[in-house]
Amino acid sequence: MMPQRSMVATLDEGKVDAIFAPVDQGRQPGVAVAIAIDGKPVYRKGFGLAHMELPVVLSPSMRMRIGSTTKHFTALAYMLLCEEGRAGIDDPVGAHVPGLHAASRDATMRQLMGHVSGLRDVMAITLLLQGPSTPATDAELIDFYRTIDDRDFAPGTSWSYNNGGYMLLTAAIENITGQSLDDVLRERIFEPVGMYDTLLRRWDTDFVPNSATLHFRRADGRFTRDYMGMEVSGAGGIVSTMDDMLRWMKHMDAPIVGSAGSWQLMREPMRLANGISTGYGLGLITMPYRGVETLSHGGGVLAGNSQMIKVPAAGLDITIASNRADVSAADLANRVIDACVEGLDPVPEGKAVERRTGIFVSAANGRVVELSETGEMQLVAIDGGPPVPMRADDQGVLQLPDILLFCQQSVTFEDEGLGFMEFGHRHRLDPLDVVEGGRLGSRCGRYGSSIADTGLQIADEEGGPTMTMWGPQGSARYRLEPLADRIWKAISLGPIGAIGAILTFSEGGDRLSVTAGRMQALRFERTAGADA
Repeated sequence: MMPQRSMVATLDEGKVDAIFAPVDQGRQPGVAVAIAIDGKPVYRKGFGLAHMELPVVLSPSMRMRIGSTTKHFTALAYMLLCEEGRAGIDDPVGAHVPGLHAASRDATMRQLMGHVSGLRDVMAITLLLQGPSTPATDAELIDFYRTIDDRDFAPGTSWSYNNGGYMLLTAAIENITGQSLDDVLRERIFEPVGMYDTLLRRWDTDFVPNSATLHFRRADGRFTRDYMGMEVSGAGGIVSTMDDMLRWMKHMDAPIVGSAGSWQLMREPMRLANGISTGYGLGLITMPYRGVETLSHGGGVLAGNSQMIKVPAAGLDITIASNRADVSAADLANRVIDACVEGLDPVPEGKAVERRTGIFVSAANGRVVELSETGEMQLVAIDGGPPVPMRADDQGVLQLPDILLFCQQSVTFEDEGLGFMEFGHRHRLDPLDVVEGGRLGSRCGRYGSSIADTGLQIADEEGGPTMTMWGPQGSARYRLEPLADRIWKAISLGPIGAIGAILTFSEGGDRLSVTAGRMQALRFERTAGADA
């Protein structure tokens, strides 16, 4: 049944055109967009090139990667098996994916789909160890779960976005059905809904007809063909057209695929042990935007991104995909909501706070937060990740941009230190006296991990300290910068400079841990007989 409207959505084509004016050109890649009100398409346009080597403009009928928007399709495929009695939502993953280590096999399918399992994210580990361009299959990544002997956190106590969990979900669906996920999605979901241009594209190197090309933008402004090397399946492998996505979003209002109970579970945000709502159900995000509830899931890939967002109270559906890495589909979608929906809450002005710079560390868990500024923006980098602009709310608390609010991370200035809040968990961080020109000395050498066939090498080279990490399929190199005597920052020397990490050495130097964004304290120990 179509949800009853309580707000008014209208389309002013000129206002929406103005939103996309910066990408309305014929020299570079751009975006495709489709908008519907009460299930009826009212705006369908493409801006920019589908491929920089061909004079072909993007179109809403062209296949584009939708990235992690894939996740709720994969979750629905599993829920269909639950409806048939072939699986249970609280089954342990080990019941459907054999051979996993005890640290991973008892996580439930519900926890995987809701990102509360606490399992290590093997995609994040692979990106760190081997870089984004190294070919690796789903099966090879899942093999990590056979030797990983710890978790990021106890199940249900926190939330951490986990692509590896959806790889396990994919393997479970395939083991239960005896079919590929490609066929399950096509036969059980896409064809019944009439999404005939939508399919699972596991490899960026595959040729798929009527597809836009992805364009990565490097720091010097050049567009390049830096694609994801690994296989991507149920975590983010779908390609679709914006026309097909409108069909799907209309279907979500009155589903013919999936029971009412399954859809309720998918939409309903999970709650942690501390009572905090994650805002995330089973592959779908429920969050307010300017006072109105939205249902969404975006998708980021190495050289593009997408956003699918519904405003049920206004009957508004928006789907946008970008084939360039430097344009945010989620931000554009929010601006479309601004232009189309009447009666939204005013944009909060926030409280003016003095911007700060410095590096801060938590004595409790080793988390490192780096503050910097550019222009009028306060930038915050967490555990070696890329700097993100944060703005103070009316209480002076630094909040993430609207498109990242679902991560539920905030920062407050407390005397000389910081307060860091994440899903109801508060941490105190104290300022770090940064060491200039530090040397690694006796800490140089090889270190091994409990994860099979992985390790790292620390070296003091002529050009400065470096780290090389490796996994079964490849390796990645990093430049090291000292933050303190035992805390160092790793910066990728590959094409994707945003990949970074924090190294923390033990007092004796025989052990170290690597933290990278959501991946907490991956342990390494000096290899016996390693040269210093």
